Amino acid sequence: MKYIMKILPSLLSGAGMTLQIFFWTIVVSIPLGIVLGLGLTSEFKPLTAILKFYVWLMRGTPLLLQLIFVFYGLPIIGIIFNRYDAAIFAFILNYTAYFAEIFRGGLQSVPKGQYESAKVLRLTYWQTIRRIVIPQVVKIVIPSIGNEVINLIKDSSLVYVIGIGDLLRAGNVATARDVTLVPLLLVGVIYLLMTAIVTYILGKVESRYNTWK
Repeated sequence: MKYIMKILPSLLSGAGMTLQIFFWTIVVSIPLGIVLGLGLTSEFKPLTAILKFYVWLMRGTPLLLQLIFVFYGLPIIGIIFNRYDAAIFAFILNYTAYFAEIFRGGLQSVPKGQYESAKVLRLTYWQTIRRIVIPQVVKIVIPSIGNEVINLIKDSSLVYVIGIGDLLRAGNVATARDVTLVPLLLVGVIYLLMTAIVTYILGKVESRYNTWK
């Protein structure tokens, strides 16, 4: 216990960095995913082609490779990020693509009759999207969004590759220094606690939307 209490502050500090990356990725990528999802369902072919290529590129290459490219590759063309900003940028790019595809599927699952009814009520396109379509889409996509949110907590450990002091890096440093697996066991416990909390919150949100018949 004495050893655990000794290393716990550094692990919690690393967990704080993990949660920061998680928070900003969710806050930015979900709204962007909605916008891109609308773009993917657009009838403007050049736009949908560009967005489909972006989604294919982000989903078809590893997030680890994207992190390395953003931090080490973009400076070659004069675009320079510090480590933290590079991680946030890469995560937002990656998860926006996944959320866009999820929302595209949700948008296409809404019956065409909903749009026609909105026209009869003289609602504009954006009023239709905001008041009629999006509430239905959110209910449909919550389980898929939940899976990606949980994956994001675990994927955040990849930032070690560009030297950010996240939870996993703090555990690795303590393990290498003290030659014991106890820090990594604690890292696993902390990740489990974070995913358990997020799973509980997502369950409550899903239950609330399930009451809407």
